[in-house]
Amino acid sequence: MLRLFKLDGGFIREIKVDKSQLNHQLQEAQWIDICEAEEDEYSLLEKMLHTDLPEFDDVEEIESSARCFVDQAGIHVHSLFMYQEENRYSTVSVAFILQSERLITIRDEKLADFRLFRLRARRGQVKCEHVADLLVTLLEQKVENHADYLEDIHHKLEDVGHSVLEEEESELEEAISDLAKLEDRNGKIRLCLMDTQRGISFLLRHLRSYQDSHETLREVMRDIEGLMSHTAFLFDKINFLMSSTQGFINIKQNQIIKIFSIAAVVFLPPTLVASIYGMNFKHMPELEWLLGYPWALGLMVLAGVAPYLFFKHKGWL
Repeated sequence: MLRLFKLDGGFIREIKVDKSQLNHQLQEAQWIDICEAEEDEYSLLEKMLHTDLPEFDDVEEIESSARCFVDQAGIHVHSLFMYQEENRYSTVSVAFILQSERLITIRDEKLADFRLFRLRARRGQVKCEHVADLLVTLLEQKVENHADYLEDIHHKLEDVGHSVLEEEESELEEAISDLAKLEDRNGKIRLCLMDTQRGISFLLRHLRSYQDSHETLREVMRDIEGLMSHTAFLFDKINFLMSSTQGFINIKQNQIIKIFSIAAVVFLPPTLVASIYGMNFKHMPELEWLLGYPWALGLMVLAGVAPYLFFKHKGWL
């Protein structure tokens, strides 16, 4: 799928794609967004733009030299973005190719960051003076969205913490599952921020001629440093709640084992009495007693009640 945009009066405007005029529109477009493109679309774009577009496998490379570089096609920055699929958060790399008069983005997933950016562009809320400014604005919005993700994690941790630490009948196993998901999400956010930090450092060296964009990138870098500290704080909070939850589970398990242990001790003396009077010896004086049976039952009750009262007196129950 192709989406085309152009700068108009300092704002980004979307161009409605018409296949009959695609060649002209591609030359006019200053931002070409390629999402889940087919092979024939790739070939057509490379032919019209006289540019070798990277394959998706190349975009996913993690080496620094493969993610940020300059060649004859322009300035390349491959940046990690988060997306949600079936209640699970994953990361995907987006390739940015910055040319003198054009920005090309290549991605293999539909991302909320781009959808929000298009919505803002349609409302005339995205102001860009040049294509480099467009790239910087995209990265700036990405960081803002990741800040919202972290805020959401913080709120969910508050809910889990209240459930674990203050509610007596909380579902501790469910809390552990929630904490594991939040830890995974926080880790992916931190990974995306680190990758963005690396990309911005690269752009700071290659966009010195764009003073406004250069200053914006420095501000975004400072925001990332603050968010990185916040992810570290969230990791500590998640680990604390995970340890607390496991501790409460261990306490509950110990209480159950304690009950079984005390029950075993309480019923051991009555079992001993019953075993003695269950013997089949010929000469047992109690066999001839008129009250022998009530005597045995009373002795068993007494043998069970006595340990219980002793444990109660010691405060073990």
